[in-house]
Amino acid sequence: MRNYILFDTNVRESLKPFTFTRPVSEIRCGILTITEKWNKRLDAVCLFKTANYLQIKYTQKLTDDNVYINSSVFPTEELVGAVTNLPQNTALVNADGWIAVRVEKMEDETVIDSLEKIQFDGKCKRLEHLWNIFQFNPEEINSDFEIVTKGRRSQPLSVTNRVLCPENVFVEEGAKVEFSIINASEGKVYIGKDAEIWENAVIRAPFAMNEHAVVKMSAKIYEGTTIGPYSKVGGEVQNSVIIGYSNKGHDGYLGNSVLGEWCNLGADTNNSNLKNDYSEVKLWNYASHSFEKTGLQFCGLMMGDHSKSAINTMFNTGTVVGVSSNVFGGGFPRTFIPSFMRGGSQGMEEYRLQKACETAERVMARRHKSFDEVEYAILSTIFEETRQNRAL
Repeated sequence: MRNYILFDTNVRESLKPFTFTRPVSEIRCGILTITEKWNKRLDAVCLFKTANYLQIKYTQKLTDDNVYINSSVFPTEELVGAVTNLPQNTALVNADGWIAVRVEKMEDETVIDSLEKIQFDGKCKRLEHLWNIFQFNPEEINSDFEIVTKGRRSQPLSVTNRVLCPENVFVEEGAKVEFSIINASEGKVYIGKDAEIWENAVIRAPFAMNEHAVVKMSAKIYEGTTIGPYSKVGGEVQNSVIIGYSNKGHDGYLGNSVLGEWCNLGADTNNSNLKNDYSEVKLWNYASHSFEKTGLQFCGLMMGDHSKSAINTMFNTGTVVGVSSNVFGGGFPRTFIPSFMRGGSQGMEEYRLQKACETAERVMARRHKSFDEVEYAILSTIFEETRQNRAL
């Protein structure tokens, strides 16, 4: 039986803080995570080759026939055909590097040097930078929509709603949408199983919300936004991705941003996504331990799993917040906030691991998820790994 394994390359460093707590392919972009995109297109369940401390949660099991797929690559129909037809002991490559390798076992990328190379000349998009997540999101919503809804019929929308181009809207079973305005003239709108859109919400496509997500009353959701499973969103959101299990439940602006899981933005939290002088935004890069140019004029907040902000928090353009940090107080905090920190513009101190874990346990319990020994081990490893960042 053939085995498909999503392999994390060094790009994982540049995709932190989100890859502190998950493999690269578990990042959501569009309706689906990269893992889910490969699973659906391959009609298989992909496994993972990732950092050792994450491997206890994300399994890898070898067989006699293993295909390793670069976990940063987005699948297309043409690419999946090339991967599934890859001969034994060969590597599928293009100008940007390797795409897939079929070998018995691959511990690291050096094995590729000794393999026969097969050139792939089709479209091959890679997730390489934090900002790619929201940058690619509108196109990926439309692409995923075709995969998820193919051959299926949408549930009907209530007549209380006003919908432009309803043929571009798909509603899953159990979803509730009342007295909302949905403009799907410029893309697809996907409303997941048991999701809810409350009264007076205004939504522009492309837009996606996953199972049990909630858009609250009078929310304004602009194009290119994805709300992950079990997340709640209010206020104003534009071209942003909420990976899942996170809340922005109140008024305030979130634009060109990405939130991990188990985050919470307090009431009237706002982020800037455009500098006052309209110049290029720089963003902290964990790989280089420095700020790097994004080439973008619009870039907002990148917040890792389990981080929180208090009411009236302000985030400056191009802010990166690590894992399990707690941001509060007046003024703008630094544009790089390391993992396990608490405070704001007036100063920050280390957020104790035990306290962070106690909070995580309470937060996850609200969604009927267990903060178990595996989750504790992962956060403990991240805490130790990021000590040097907290010393900056």
